[in-house]
Amino acid sequence: MKKKILIVGKNSFIGSSLYFFLRKKLEVKICDYNTFKNFDYKTYKNFNLIINCASNSEYIKNRYNLKNDFDYQIANKIKKLDCKMILLSSRKVYKSQDNIKEFSKILPRDNYSKNKVITEKIISNLLGQKVLILRISNIIGCNLNSLNKRKVHYTFMDYFLKCSKEGVFYKNQSIYKDFLPLNKFCEIVLKLINKKNIYGAFNISIGKRVYLKKLVEWLNFYNPNSIKYVNLPNNVNKDCFYLNNSKLLYNINVKLDIDDLKKYCKKLSKKIFLNK
Repeated sequence: MKKKILIVGKNSFIGSSLYFFLRKKLEVKICDYNTFKNFDYKTYKNFNLIINCASNSEYIKNRYNLKNDFDYQIANKIKKLDCKMILLSSRKVYKSQDNIKEFSKILPRDNYSKNKVITEKIISNLLGQKVLILRISNIIGCNLNSLNKRKVHYTFMDYFLKCSKEGVFYKNQSIYKDFLPLNKFCEIVLKLINKKNIYGAFNISIGKRVYLKKLVEWLNFYNPNSIKYVNLPNNVNKDCFYLNNSKLLYNINVKLDIDDLKKYCKKLSKKIFLNK
């Protein structure tokens, strides 16, 4: 029997992407957060797993407040049910460094990452082994049909699209971070859903250094316009990091390498600049 999955976050890019990927394999429904809040108890009982992709600007920008924590509100609704939850967290909970493991130093530096640390602790206490925490690196992907819509959370792709439109990028030869193509993220989530008796925190990443200079080159591969590179201003984040994903790979079989990221970026570049 297929597992019944509910994705909360109908207007979320990650949520909608997961929905279109997972519905080919599982019985999946998607709704926005307000619709979820109005479900009755019988509706909650219909699902084996809930993935929350919804958030709000108050949670991202301000100090922690329980009423702004959608993850907590969802977990509290299902705490007495035989239903698991996938919590989307962030690599920003860690100190920026190389080879970050799940037990590496926690050092959140903005309200969003501080709030995620609090949320992780609250929901782990509330749901115990019924919660799977995904500490996600930067995901590469975008919905070209919603570029002008208001966004709650800005990503590297938002930065790239803005710079490509203006034709100006920062010189970033020595800066590297950890990036994961959207298709691989969806594949990982599917494999984790199908894995029995799995819980706790996992780094979701390619697990390697990805230099921004190369990433920008791949994403600009089909860009017909000339590009100007300018020096990095002092206020730009120059942190470098990559996550250790060995715990993830020990539990699921998935291929993650730089060549796959390169191919995905070039494919995305064709969509962005050639509409193909």
